[in-house]
Amino acid sequence: MRVTGRLLFVLIAALASLGAMSQQQPEQSTADNEIRIGNIVPYSGPLSEFGAIGKAEAAYFNMVNDRGGINGRKVRFITRDDNSDPMAALELTRSLVEKDDVQLMFGSFGTPGNLATRWYLNEKKVPQLFVASGDEELSQAKAFPWTMGWQPAFRSEGRIYANYIQAYYPHRKIVVLWQNDQFGRALLRGIEEGLGDLNRLVLVDIAFDIADEHLEGHVSILKRAGADIFVFLGVPSTAAQVIKLAASLNWHPVFIVNDASASIANAMAPAGLENSAGVISAAFLKDPSDPAWKDDPAMKDWFAFMDKYHQVESTNNSAALYGYAAAEALTQVLKQCGDDLSRENIMRQAASLRDYHPTVALPNIRMNTSPDSYLPIKQMRLVQFDGRSWQPFGAVIETAFTEGAAR
Repeated sequence: MRVTGRLLFVLIAALASLGAMSQQQPEQSTADNEIRIGNIVPYSGPLSEFGAIGKAEAAYFNMVNDRGGINGRKVRFITRDDNSDPMAALELTRSLVEKDDVQLMFGSFGTPGNLATRWYLNEKKVPQLFVASGDEELSQAKAFPWTMGWQPAFRSEGRIYANYIQAYYPHRKIVVLWQNDQFGRALLRGIEEGLGDLNRLVLVDIAFDIADEHLEGHVSILKRAGADIFVFLGVPSTAAQVIKLAASLNWHPVFIVNDASASIANAMAPAGLENSAGVISAAFLKDPSDPAWKDDPAMKDWFAFMDKYHQVESTNNSAALYGYAAAEALTQVLKQCGDDLSRENIMRQAASLRDYHPTVALPNIRMNTSPDSYLPIKQMRLVQFDGRSWQPFGAVIETAFTEGAAR
């Protein structure tokens, strides 16, 4: 609730100042040899683990520049830290547009910050591309034609887990531990929609804050509820703690974690590989810490990129891979622009992707957009961790049922 209240204040402030800001923006003066891209990521604060996204994107564009740039133009990637504060995100975005004269905003992280800046960027007609959030509000082509998502929608992901439970465990009792923000609520809403009448099987759901100090108590309460299925919706660092806590209580339910937490290096290994064996998730990108991909050509390119351009302690960070994949997709859009790098053409090309496959996406995952469809990636695969690697099962999922059948 604290985040929601602050976001409401930011949106009101943004709306109140749009007219004045519109008069202040001069005609864009694009340098012939440069593409300026703005980005907002939490390099500090409670969600700083996702700062790896922005760092990987910066490294990717360094690689692009070393290879001659895009259509002969070098990329100037300007990334700022908003500390997960939507008010800071708005002010930093305004500065990037009005002072740094960026041609587009790309890959900014999180639902609150992107919602806070959406009104401003659409009023200015500045592309807000491939936002790092699965909130469907950020993929509304008709209402906000300058804002486009990238990853599968959180609600759709939640419905996938609900459909999985219906198919494999139709009469089993369920408990849910979910992150108390827009991200966690969207996932939970998808599960509730997907379960339909089967929501009666959810015995307990507990919301937790990102800095919650009572995880042990939460897990203990959920265990005592007597459920067979434990759904966790949150970030990898918390997922690792929760899986480890459940094992320490000798509780071994069917464990489902959301895609953002389905990282061997960032969640499964810290929790203990033995403790994590059997965990179910849904994915659309390869996990760089999964040995199943060690001979994959695209992942070999990833590790070579990390060694040369992004020398960090670990090359197995899933958030970094996410940034790499998103930057690769934006590069494709900018290549399609040719010599016309007007903001209008950037959006036109972003809305014209046809079966584009990011190299580090799972097989058969494709990006498709149109002027009426601003959610580029709609597909996911169910996967299960076997204690060493993620094992996919079932087909690529394009859609999920929105209502569970009464049973």
